[in-house]
Amino acid sequence: MHSAGNDLPIEMQAGEIETRGTTWGEISVRSLDLPAGTDFTPLMEGLPGDRCGCPHWGYVLSGSITVKYDDGTEETTTEGELFHWPGGHTGWTDDGVRFLEFSPAAEIEPVLAHFAAKLASA
Repeated sequence: MHSAGNDLPIEMQAGEIETRGTTWGEISVRSLDLPAGTDFTPLMEGLPGDRCGCPHWGYVLSGSITVKYDDGTEETTTEGELFHWPGGHTGWTDDGVRFLEFSPAAEIEPVLAHFAAKLASA
């Protein structure tokens, strides 16, 4: 299987935020384009610990993104860097970011459903 990032189906669009994704086998393949100031923390309210419990692996194409873990530590991933974010995190971008993300489909699906419900009620 293969796809251009812009050919993946849109899974979430809210203002300038656009995420595209699909499932290949047991892996969720996603392309995310987030404008400056995007903060996922409010969307995560109501998830266990108000954090994303799904691990992610990926690559930042442009910009940067910061994640904060349950233990309070923070790390910023910037353009050209690979990442692994274990479950138990939230994230935001100050300057905007575009990245590819790979996650276990069974673990990300409830998180995405939670986001969709939060956005629909906003």
